[in-house]
Amino acid sequence: MRLVFPLALAVLLGAAPLAAQQDTDEAGVRAALNHYIQGHATGDGSHMRIAFHPNANLYFIRDGKYAERTSADYAAGFSGRPAADEGQRKRRIESVDIAGTAAQAKIVLEYPGVTFTDYMTLLKLDGEWKIVAKVFHAERK
Repeated sequence: MRLVFPLALAVLLGAAPLAAQQDTDEAGVRAALNHYIQGHATGDGSHMRIAFHPNANLYFIRDGKYAERTSADYAAGFSGRPAADEGQRKRRIESVDIAGTAAQAKIVLEYPGVTFTDYMTLLKLDGEWKIVAKVFHAERK
């Protein structure tokens, strides 16, 4: 019986750093995703340049055909001002899943005329989480 307590304590102490790292990683993933959301809310493309890795791409279907765009082109397309209907727009992070240095997330952006569902793939590079790919679907209302 004496072995049970030290073994349990060792297991708990070993789990503490792992849990702390998971919390730190989730905070880092959410920080990148929140920059993405802030970019949409403010119209400021600099948030996108923070959120995305410079080599990231966006993948989607347009008019029934495969399409892609670089994250640099995407960030350059922001006006620097919030959209006129910003007060009617809602955005939320629906899920985050992390495994080591890889993560995926689902974000939903509800706008008056369209709902976007974004699937983000992120990597932890040099201690910082960056979106490396965005795949999305646009559902017109």
